[in-house]
Amino acid sequence: MKKLIVIAGPTASGKTDLAIQLAQHFHTEIISADSRQCYKELGIGVAKPSEAQLQLVKHHFINSHSIYEDVSAGEYERFGLAVLDEIFAKNDVAILVGGTGLYIKAICEGIDEMPPIDDSIKKDVEAQFHENGLSWLQNKVKETDPDFYAVGEIDNPMRLMRALTFKLSTQKSIVNYRNSTIKQRNFQIEKYAIDIEKASLYEKINERVDCMIAQGLVAEAETFIPIKHFKNLQTVGYTELFSYFDGDCDLNFAIDKIKQHTRNYAKRQITWFKNQGQYVICPADVISKKLMNSKD
Repeated sequence: MKKLIVIAGPTASGKTDLAIQLAQHFHTEIISADSRQCYKELGIGVAKPSEAQLQLVKHHFINSHSIYEDVSAGEYERFGLAVLDEIFAKNDVAILVGGTGLYIKAICEGIDEMPPIDDSIKKDVEAQFHENGLSWLQNKVKETDPDFYAVGEIDNPMRLMRALTFKLSTQKSIVNYRNSTIKQRNFQIEKYAIDIEKASLYEKINERVDCMIAQGLVAEAETFIPIKHFKNLQTVGYTELFSYFDGDCDLNFAIDKIKQHTRNYAKRQITWFKNQGQYVICPADVISKKLMNSKD
């Protein structure tokens, strides 16, 4: 049977390097499960694989869409399954790598059809966020949808606005529509999540942010000022710099906030994958040895 190997884990834990190593070993291709690296306009701030890495192994869902497109988990499911059909037509193994847990669930288990939302509510929520800011949005979601607040990306305004709009439109939490019905796949799935010591992970995150700044993240973010309120730009690494450009803080403060928010996001990723109960969680080198020495 065809096999999908999932490599998950927190940001900066080494997923890309491990996935490339495995893809080269199995002579196969990689599908990204990252909700931001698909946008071709975004670069430094979303930590895409380097051009050299992209040359080593064929990647899918990297630079595949525009930030002007709204890519839902359901659309990602359709995209990913179509790519898997292509890969499995010529290979027995495919690699899925990323830290967006909902996207991984979409490929492995499917996404339930969601009821429609009220467009007027959506516009009202977006307007109130732009007027009142992230703290207001976080508090509103905590009050209105505590189930989402407990597990969601609470530093990601786009996710928060979607959750709030959904709850106000349907009176139900969006988390209830994530995995109530598991779809059967015609391929075997093995899930691994990278385990990394917290102090080491946080050091890697801080170093990565410093590297992004050195590579020109501030200048990159500045080019998006005219469309800074666009929802696909409401993400860690950009929103903090938009606050700097607005004069709300100095640059060093904004950089420290990027590091803090990235660490917070990594903590939630770790919690998510641990709570799934379906992952083999161990260090990257252990995953590598296990899979590359496998007889399958």
